[in-house]
Amino acid sequence: MNEWLKTLIFCVFSGSILVTAVLLDPGKRMPDIFDDQGELFYPEFRDPQDPKIIEIIDYDEVTATIRPLKVEFKGMKWGIPSHHSYPADAESRLANTSAALMALRKDIVVSDRFEDHAQYGVIDPLDDKATGLVGRGKRVTLKNSDERVLADFVIGTPVKGKKGHRYMRVPHQRRTYSVKTDAAISSRFEDWIETDLLKVAVSDIRKVTINSYSVNEQLGRLENAERMVLNQKKGKWFLGRRRLRGGKASVLAKALGNLRVVDVQPKPRNLTRDLKTLKGIRLSMRSVLSLRQKGFFITPSGQLLSNEGEILVETANGLQYTLRFGEVAPGGQRTSPLTTTKGGKSVSSKPAEVTERRYLFITVDYSTTRAHRYASGKKIGEQGKILERELRHRFADWYYIISGVNFGQLRPSRQELTRG
Repeated sequence: MNEWLKTLIFCVFSGSILVTAVLLDPGKRMPDIFDDQGELFYPEFRDPQDPKIIEIIDYDEVTATIRPLKVEFKGMKWGIPSHHSYPADAESRLANTSAALMALRKDIVVSDRFEDHAQYGVIDPLDDKATGLVGRGKRVTLKNSDERVLADFVIGTPVKGKKGHRYMRVPHQRRTYSVKTDAAISSRFEDWIETDLLKVAVSDIRKVTINSYSVNEQLGRLENAERMVLNQKKGKWFLGRRRLRGGKASVLAKALGNLRVVDVQPKPRNLTRDLKTLKGIRLSMRSVLSLRQKGFFITPSGQLLSNEGEILVETANGLQYTLRFGEVAPGGQRTSPLTTTKGGKSVSSKPAEVTERRYLFITVDYSTTRAHRYASGKKIGEQGKILERELRHRFADWYYIISGVNFGQLRPSRQELTRG
């Protein structure tokens, strides 16, 4: 047998072995790490209306604490169990969130190692075995009315150089993916509730009375008292006869029209019941203690005072809102320190700060006389009276908590108002 024939037989034999190996073990053609790339995360999750519960666990690296939020449809209404079951305006937001998560695919596998989770920011915030303070993601879980999990993700950091992509993984699994997503999933309480708290338009505000004072609890008297009355006429603000041009009055009005709460706490039942009636408050010891803890006080004559003053807001439909400002509320977020780089080293130029939050007690009443005064001769309807009843019942249940920024906007000084 010549050399040419031997070479031909060898090549045929080698080729048959290769074909046999591929047929017997086709998985060798692609590494296992890519075996699910491009697939849907949850193919059985098909209807964005199915979720009736969303749980969001966020992690604050500055304070090393988790921030939970739970929104649930129960008893034919949406509520936020993580925040004392405060009413939620969640149906459309949850449907949009569900639709965005339902369509997610495992676009690109980037790692199959537990050790890489911190690098991609996909450590489960609920993982008590993880010792590091950085690298934790946001966990988002959707469930149906039977509390069956429809989708569950740990959402990590954005992918550098790929706009609209984030690192993600499924909890209890090691594999991390780069995923294209436009899902904006907020863990902030204020993003899941009705934003129009007072239901007042800036153009309808006619008068704002600012009563600035502090309460000396030991002596039982007011101190540093100052009263300013602002009037709005055809979009212009006046303090007495003086036209205000500095813009602070407009900032105040806009803050009222867009008042946002960042948290709530329930009032005692007896206090809530009394506030929902027009017969006045019959205070129990529990109600008195609750009010004092939040910075509100009842005088012997029955007047309700607050340790940071109050504002009264009169509107064109005959309503008067009274906003009383109480104590600093717990739960203010700690900001990250501002750092700069010098000589290749990070230097702190501004220390971390705690953002202040403040208790707010709101009441509302309606006056036919007030409605006629602002009607300019026009016939008044029943809208003001109907709205007063709705708002009185809403405000009676809760101590509201507002941000320090909002608090500052709602209490401008005389100097700030008259500047400019």
